[in-house]
Amino acid sequence: MAAIGSCFSKFCSALFLLVFFHGRTNAKLSTNFYSKSCPNLLPTVKFIVHSAIMKEARMGASLLRLFFHDCFVNGCDGSILLDDDISSFIGEKNAAPNRNSARGFNVVDDIKSAVEIVCPGVVSCADILAISARDSVTILGGPYWDVKLGRRDARTASQAAANNNIPSPSSNLNQLISGFNAHGLAPRDLVALSGGHTIGQARCTTFRARVYNESNIHPSFARTRQRNCPRETGSGDNNLAPLDIHTPTYFDNSYFKNLIDRRGLFHSDQQLFTGGGFTDSIVRGYSNNPRSFRSDFAAAMIKMGDISPLTGSMGEIRKNCRRVN
Repeated sequence: MAAIGSCFSKFCSALFLLVFFHGRTNAKLSTNFYSKSCPNLLPTVKFIVHSAIMKEARMGASLLRLFFHDCFVNGCDGSILLDDDISSFIGEKNAAPNRNSARGFNVVDDIKSAVEIVCPGVVSCADILAISARDSVTILGGPYWDVKLGRRDARTASQAAANNNIPSPSSNLNQLISGFNAHGLAPRDLVALSGGHTIGQARCTTFRARVYNESNIHPSFARTRQRNCPRETGSGDNNLAPLDIHTPTYFDNSYFKNLIDRRGLFHSDQQLFTGGGFTDSIVRGYSNNPRSFRSDFAAAMIKMGDISPLTGSMGEIRKNCRRVN
């Protein structure tokens, strides 16, 4: 009996460990993940994001874009934040969609430093990206949503995946739908998330071909953009233009009105409304109903934040968002 009892005890211990580690590996994200371990997390992040946006309104769009570019490359795992180490590590910052374009890393550093003071070793850089994206949108007049948390940080990055998975400004509608679908996002999510282009700026090199070569563009809009974006490649490549010509620092539904008026800055933007396309009706709906857009954008951001997170015992909690521990 003693032998049986001992064996049973070992079985129970093994079973407990199996369940424990399985639960750790397959933990779910939740909106109250840090309620006990870091109760001051949200106000700490918001204070720094607000300060950064007050210094430069464009920073809100930059932080939102960082989260998007992070999630579309092997999931929302903070991999975009990792610096290159030429001797041993190649990150995603120099991938084509991010090189000379992705920004806001210093703000993330400031947030991480502040969070480490109030609760050291607890909050991931991936979750900081998720919170700062939401706060950026809200501060600039957009919707609020409860951010699901509990992500952990990747120890790896993939420049190749960044080059392949992040949608290009030259993408056509089929490519956009396919790319978003690969991440579990429907065409309606695609259109709603594209509405994030109601804030921010873009470089001449990303819209030059559209304003000089395309016909599905308002002539006066093309002329306006051409003034600060020379035709010749290499001339004025980094000159900036607002993604939303009307309210570039306020989160509203003007982006969709621009598309109907053929004033989308990117080729990929205008592909959402062509006068007879698959997503035209969604664009018209958001143009006429800002409340619908706000609601769908928040829902799509939550959905995007669920893309392949590392949870439980996977990954790590970085001490410095720019490098693995």
